[in-house]
Amino acid sequence: MSGRDLVWFLIAVIGELCGCFAWWSTCRLGRSPIWALLGTAALVVFAWALTRVESEAAGRVFAAYAGIYVAGSIVWLMLIEGRRPDRWDLLGTGLCLAGTAVILLGPRSE
Repeated sequence: MSGRDLVWFLIAVIGELCGCFAWWSTCRLGRSPIWALLGTAALVVFAWALTRVESEAAGRVFAAYAGIYVAGSIVWLMLIEGRRPDRWDLLGTGLCLAGTAVILLGPRSE
């Protein structure tokens, strides 16, 4: 994985988290439908950013991204929702990132 790929993963996680939270805000918190419209735009950025990651297989990118998404969600929990992750949040995040590392850094015979 290159530094460029990491940047695209970070753009993707910001897009997905913002998009999903905008929809959450509309559907669960009663915010204006404009939030959902903005959320949809953010989800488009998320999907586009994932296509920028270098890989011969989309599924591998999606699988590797999952751990990054989990870590981003825990950061979101702290920064946006003001909640402190517990040890289970941190353990689960570590396991997901370990899985991401295996997927991204494992030797390929292809």
